[in-house]
Amino acid sequence: MNYRIPAEWEPHQATWLGWPHNKEDWPGKFTPIQWVYAEIVKKISRGEIVRIVVESKEHERKAKSVLISSEVDLSKVEFYHLKTDRGWMRDSGPAFVKSNGKVELVNFKFNGWAKYSNCKKDEKLPKFISEKLGIKRITAEHKGNQVVLEGGSIDTNGNGTLITTEECLMDDKVQVRNPGFTKKDYEEIFKKFLGIKNVLWLGKGIAGDDTHGHVDDLCRFVNKKTVVLVQEKNSKDENYKLLQENKERLQSMKLEDGSKVEAIELPMPEPVIFKGQRLPASYANFYFSNAAVIVPTFNDPNDKTALGILSELIKDRPVIGIHAVDLVWGLGTLHCLTHEQPV
Repeated sequence: MNYRIPAEWEPHQATWLGWPHNKEDWPGKFTPIQWVYAEIVKKISRGEIVRIVVESKEHERKAKSVLISSEVDLSKVEFYHLKTDRGWMRDSGPAFVKSNGKVELVNFKFNGWAKYSNCKKDEKLPKFISEKLGIKRITAEHKGNQVVLEGGSIDTNGNGTLITTEECLMDDKVQVRNPGFTKKDYEEIFKKFLGIKNVLWLGKGIAGDDTHGHVDDLCRFVNKKTVVLVQEKNSKDENYKLLQENKERLQSMKLEDGSKVEAIELPMPEPVIFKGQRLPASYANFYFSNAAVIVPTFNDPNDKTALGILSELIKDRPVIGIHAVDLVWGLGTLHCLTHEQPV
């Protein structure tokens, strides 16, 4: 199979979002969330279609009301009706790949991050998208089982290199995705279904990450040769040591052509804690849309620093901050809730 998973910065036909409806994701903070979503849709829709999954006609009506109030151009928004559990599209959505110039989708299994049982509706999303858009769907199977994989657990440069973490994919005790799988198994899967020739294995993800180690809060490609890696300056912070270890790993890593990975440090915000729980606040959870790169911000002095670093690295579109203090109470931010569909 001649598949290639495009880099996120390559041209999109659309971005998929699930309009918020599960109040358990943002207990006590649900009301402001829809306005954050509206701001996200507004920024993305300036350069591509935004495809929004809603529960019903009434849910669509409410979403439209918020979008209109936020002056979103509804001619750039499409609504699709499907009952979902949570709507974190990065993880429940399919992996869009290209094969001989055509876009197809790979249907990995979504099992609620091997943690939550309310995922049966979300599991239907790839089949739904395939049927609605008439896109060929390939089920990812290995050793007789459908492969469990979330989009937030991997990041790619579009040129054959993928980065992930051992904590998420290799832990055999906590939130186990595919029992018994080795690194070799994953590398075979990535090669077969995503066209990956080269896998970079980091260690642990950031503290507060409900997914147990997703790389999209930790380390992201910004071009074919360069990643940004979050680093913590406070040696007493629980992130300090694990982020240093990942930095050391990256220093010896090579890209698919044998050249060294260029790693640029991205700061961490001060810990964001709500109701005694540390939340996965990270500037690495940004999203490339056609019109802009949107970056979560946290009312923190490092907001400006992070936006500046990314602006220096990404020259072909503006880098824009989106207030995410309320959003991160749902244990994810901008990259977690979006999913690109390439042209």
